[in-house]
Amino acid sequence: MTDNTPSTAAAPASRRSAGMVALVFLTFFVISLITNVIGAINADVGQSFGLSLTFVGLLAFAFFIAYGVMSIPAGMLVERTREKPVMIAAFALALGGALLISLFPSYPVFLLSLFLIGSGMAALQVAINPLLRVAGGEEHYAFNSVLAQLIFGGASFLSPFIYSYFVQNIGKPGAENKPLIGLMSKLVKPGLSWVSVYWVFAVIVLVMIGVLAAVRFPVVVRKEDERAGAWATHKALFKSRTVILYFLGIFAYVGTEQGVSFWISKFLKTYHGYDQQTVGAHRVALFWLLMTIGGVLGLVLLKFLDSRKVLLGFTAAALVFLTLALFGPGPLALVMFPLMGFAASVMWPIIFSLALNSVESHHGSFSGILCTGIIGGAIMPLIIGRLGDILGLRQGMFVLYLTLGYILSIGLWARPLITNETIAMKKKKEEA
Repeated sequence: MTDNTPSTAAAPASRRSAGMVALVFLTFFVISLITNVIGAINADVGQSFGLSLTFVGLLAFAFFIAYGVMSIPAGMLVERTREKPVMIAAFALALGGALLISLFPSYPVFLLSLFLIGSGMAALQVAINPLLRVAGGEEHYAFNSVLAQLIFGGASFLSPFIYSYFVQNIGKPGAENKPLIGLMSKLVKPGLSWVSVYWVFAVIVLVMIGVLAAVRFPVVVRKEDERAGAWATHKALFKSRTVILYFLGIFAYVGTEQGVSFWISKFLKTYHGYDQQTVGAHRVALFWLLMTIGGVLGLVLLKFLDSRKVLLGFTAAALVFLTLALFGPGPLALVMFPLMGFAASVMWPIIFSLALNSVESHHGSFSGILCTGIIGGAIMPLIIGRLGDILGLRQGMFVLYLTLGYILSIGLWARPLITNETIAMKKKKEEA
C-alpha cells in the first residue's frame, strides 16, 4: 500500500449501474433522517429523564459505538450474503430499535434502542459505500459521494422539523383534531412527545424493507480487491500507516459533525437562553440544510479543483465559524453554528474517497475499517458532555479544534492513487 503516482483509471462501464446509485442515494436519505434527529431531541430527552450533560452525551455514544461493533463484521457479511439481505436485516434492526423506545420509553431502553438502530445504520453504510464507488465509477466517486452527502443533509434538515411539529402540537388544545397528532397523542405518554418521531421512523423503515424486498438488485461484480476479506485481511490493513491515518480522519470528521450538531441546541439554551424545542431545533435543522447547500457548491468545485484543495478551504472556514459561534453573542451564534454544517459538507465524501483511492487493494475491507471510524460520533459528544459538566459546555467544545486540525492536515499529506476527475483533466484525456 505504498504511495504511487496518482492515476485516473476508471472501472469498466459494464460494472456500473444507475439503478444501484439511485438506491444508494435513497438509503442515504433514510439513514440521515433517522440518525440526525438526535441533536434536536437530546435536550428534551435530558429533561424528560433528568440527565446530566455526561448522560445526555451517552445517547450519541450508544448510537455511534454500534459502528465500532458492527462495521467490520457487516463488511464480511456483505461479502458472504451480498447486499440485499444485509440491507433488509439492517433495516429490521432499526425497526426493532424504533419500536422498542416507542413502546417502552425509558432512559436505559432508549440507550439499547439507539444501539440497535445504530447497528442497522452501520451495516447499511458498509454495504452502500463500496456500491457507490463500483456502480458510479471510481473517477466519479468523489462527485457522487458529495451528491450523497447533499441528499444526506437534506434528510437531516427534515428530521428536526418532524420532531418540532409533534412536540409543539401534542397536548395542545384542539390539536387532537389533526389525524396524525390525534393518533400520536394516544400512542405517547404525557411529557414524552419526542417519542413520536420514533413511531414515524418505524413506519418509514417498514416501508424501506418492503421496497428492498420488491426491488430486483442488479448484479454488481466486484474485483477481488473490492471484497471484504477475512479477519487476517483487516489485521494486515491495520498495520498500514495509510489505513490508520484515514481511519483517524473519519473518526475526526464524524466526531466534529456530531460534536457540533448534538450540542447546538443545549449551547444556545445555556449561554443565550434560546428555546430548545423551537429555536434550538430549527438551528440544528439549518445546520443540515447548509450542509446540503455546501454540498451543491462542493459538487461544482470538485469539477474544477483537486479535492484536497477543496478540503483545505472548507476546513479553514470551519475553524473560523466555530470560533465565532463559541465566543460571539447570541445572534452571531445563531448564524455561525449552522454555517458549521456548510463547512462540513464536503469533508466526509472527500476523506472517504481519498482513503479508498489511496490503496491498491482490499477496498471492501478498508471500507469496513473506515466505517468503524464513525465511532468518533460516539466518543466526541460524550467527551464534550463530560468536560461540560466539569468546565462548562463552551470549554468542552474546545476539543473540536483538535479534530478540525487533523482534518486540515489531511489536505496536506494525502497522496491518492486516483485523483478526482476535473474538467481540465477530462479535456486533456479527450485531446490525448
